[in-house]
Order: sequence, then C-alpha cells, then structure tokens
Amino acid sequence: MAETTTKVKKRKLSDENKSEIKADKKKSKLRKRTFIDLAIGDDDETPSRVVFQLFNDIAPRTCENFRCLCTGEKGHGGSTNLPLHYKGSAIHRAVKGFMIQGGDFTEGNGTGGESIYGGMFEDESFALKHDKSMLLCMANRGPDTNGSQFYILTANGAPHLDGVHVVFGEVVSGIDVVKRVEELEVDDVSMPKMKVIIKNCGELIP
Repeated sequence: MAETTTKVKKRKLSDENKSEIKADKKKSKLRKRTFIDLAIGDDDETPSRVVFQLFNDIAPRTCENFRCLCTGEKGHGGSTNLPLHYKGSAIHRAVKGFMIQGGDFTEGNGTGGESIYGGMFEDESFALKHDKSMLLCMANRGPDTNGSQFYILTANGAPHLDGVHVVFGEVVSGIDVVKRVEELEVDDVSMPKMKVIIKNCGELIP
C-alpha cells in the first residue's frame, strides 16, 4: 500500500514538473532576443556576437527601450537629435569580476545617452535580483534615471544592486565574448584601453 502511494506521489510530481517545463517553454517563446556584434581592438572584419534574452514579461517598457535601441527603429532622439541606436557606440567601462558597461551613444564615456521615451524614464521593476552572472541591467544615476546605458553583470551576484538597478534580461550566447572584454586592460576610470565598438546590433526574429 505504501509503495502504491509513493508511486502516485511520484506521478503527481512528474505531472507538476511537466507543467513547469511547458510554462517555461511558453515564456521563452514570448521573450524577445536581441544581439550586439562587438569589434574588439582592430578586429573590425570579424566582430563577435553577444545574444540577449529580454524579460519583456516582467519589465516590458525597459525591454522595449533596449530592443528599439538595438534596431534603431525609433529614428532620432528628441533631446540629443542623434540616432537612437547602439550601433557605433562603445563599451566604455569594464571592471574585472564585476561588470562591463555600454550604451552611451551620445558621449561615449558614461555621461550621456537617451531613452526612446525622451531623456530618462522610471525604474520599472525590481522583481529580479542580481543573483547570478550574465544578467543584463540598466545603468542609472539614481532613482528613475534610466536612459540607454546598460551593463552586463559578470560577478556571480551583486545583492547591493538589488532595488537600485533594473534587471531586464540575460546573455544566452557569447558569454566568452563578455569575459574577453571584462579581461581587457583599462585606464584609471575603468575604460578599456583597447576600443570595443558595437559594429552592428538588432533583434533576432524566431
């Protein structure tokens, strides 16, 4: 009798697991993917690709900002009158064991950028935590100051950033590229001495 009960429990657990797998697959299909092709140093002819999966089911406004800045579909910014596009911009900061940062297509040094909504926009969600490496997050200058700058977390966790920066995606391909950039020699403000340029970027359509 006990053996039969155990089998029933195992079967129920198996059914629950199957439901979770189906839900994860459905969620994965709904989540959009974008890419950036990085030219490191003089390697302009063979840029290396990093692919992101966006958590648009959790932070849709933030993800749409990033997606559009990858595609360049929104034209020119109202504040800067520059193309709202990551193409041609640099990875301007790399901190070994912590993160790499980019997205400042106006100044190239971490002081500029602009969102597709004009200037900056609010912190959308702090539901996701900085609990693993290769998370895609918004850089900011304080509460509700999201523009175009982003960072990729390379540390295995950074709980001090929870509730401060919005996590909205993750790297699903090109982890080796991120780590290569992270290892570059930098100056006294953590800017890579070897240029790292986004040569191309866009959305991956299933």
